[in-house]
Amino acid sequence: METSVSNSHAELITLLCEKALAESNITFSDLQAVAVSQGPGSYTGLRIGASTAKGFCYALDIPLIAVSTLKAMALGLLNQTQSTDNVLFCPMIDARRMEVYNEIFNHDLQVIQPVQATIIDENSFDPYLQNHPIVFGGDGAAKCQPILGHHKNAVFVNNFAPSASWIAVLAHAHYLSDQFTDTAYFEPYYLKDFIAGIPRVKGLY
Repeated sequence: METSVSNSHAELITLLCEKALAESNITFSDLQAVAVSQGPGSYTGLRIGASTAKGFCYALDIPLIAVSTLKAMALGLLNQTQSTDNVLFCPMIDARRMEVYNEIFNHDLQVIQPVQATIIDENSFDPYLQNHPIVFGGDGAAKCQPILGHHKNAVFVNNFAPSASWIAVLAHAHYLSDQFTDTAYFEPYYLKDFIAGIPRVKGLY
């Protein structure tokens, strides 16, 4: 069960969990672990996801699995494109202005460029684009396409969004190899510190 409605995490997350269990004909007591997207991404969305996952783990006394958001997106890009071993995958999450959170993976989902915040210009990813086709996707890729789309090795997947199904695939591999996260100390990976905006409501500034 998924939704693409923006800013709906707090309202829908537990309802979607219940519907997913119902459609799978299982109950919360049947769960053996809970997986969560660890980030980077929206500060609020990550906090809500982490809090909900931790709550389930504590209540059910089961382990927590944290999965990289960008690696899960790379898996989705890999599954949605026909590619060769030479192709790289660059999932992008919109940050602010011309900045994106991104990471580059090869065909085996090994990290080629570690996660970072990148301000996009015409020279971004040049060392990789010169030698590899790169598949870009995510809400950060849309604003990059006008700048990077001219390059012969740049491939953009439109209308591409993160999916819990890719989290599940990677989480299952973690589960089989006992790669669990300390529930008590787990914190989402924000990449950048949260900066609160200045309130613009009269009397609050």
